[in-house]
Amino acid sequence: MSCRRVCVAVAATMLAALPGAALAQFPPAPVQDRWPDPPKAGQPEPIPAPSAQPAPKRTPAPAPKAEDPSPAPPTRQAAAPAPAGAHAVTCGGLFAKDSTHLKLAIKYDSRNITHGEVDGPDGTKIPGSILFPNDPRRRLEVLWVNDAGRSGVSVIAINGKSQWTAPKGMKLGLPIAALEKANGKPFKISGFGADGLAGVAGWEDGALSKLPGGCKIGMRLIADPKSPEDARKAAPADKEFRSSDPAMRALKPTVMEILIGY
Repeated sequence: MSCRRVCVAVAATMLAALPGAALAQFPPAPVQDRWPDPPKAGQPEPIPAPSAQPAPKRTPAPAPKAEDPSPAPPTRQAAAPAPAGAHAVTCGGLFAKDSTHLKLAIKYDSRNITHGEVDGPDGTKIPGSILFPNDPRRRLEVLWVNDAGRSGVSVIAINGKSQWTAPKGMKLGLPIAALEKANGKPFKISGFGADGLAGVAGWEDGALSKLPGGCKIGMRLIADPKSPEDARKAAPADKEFRSSDPAMRALKPTVMEILIGY
């Protein structure tokens, strides 16, 4: 079976479920923080003028010249990377349905994008483009309808430690209360499995179900690891719940993956 047929089939399955469960798992990568050099100490104390004998020709000047002929250069710090949160996925522009790998390479520099395999459903590997593959905070995965030509956006995945934002300001780590506010109403969530993961099963005709540009958004949620076992048993994977349900709130779930697709 050709790569294109495989990609289209997988993407179609994922998008058909959006925003449902059974989304692909993308394991997080380690955080790689960068810190600027510490600032240097303050300027040296000026050297006081020596005492002079009272003689008319040796009167000290009222404003002696500075000891240092040139001012000290300003403290130099390592350049901080651009905030990852400044990157946003929209349902248009570079991430429109007709975008390509080449367009992303021109925008973000070809050195910051690669084409390889990412984790797919049930342990499979799916070919796609990866923006900033070596920076977990700026990593973004893009699957194509036509992988051979690397064109036609199928699915865009935000996961791991990525700080990219999705349409309407959605980002990783948001609690369900924030999702309800963005959606304008409660929504449906599948129950949590043994791995502590669940999926948004439907936005209930809320604001997140109608995005400008015609794309769809799906999410996977993860329960608070500190939540008690009996709370998880009260929200089994074979049932659906409203986000406002006490069983859901008791688990304090947050967004751990966002999928945007057409």
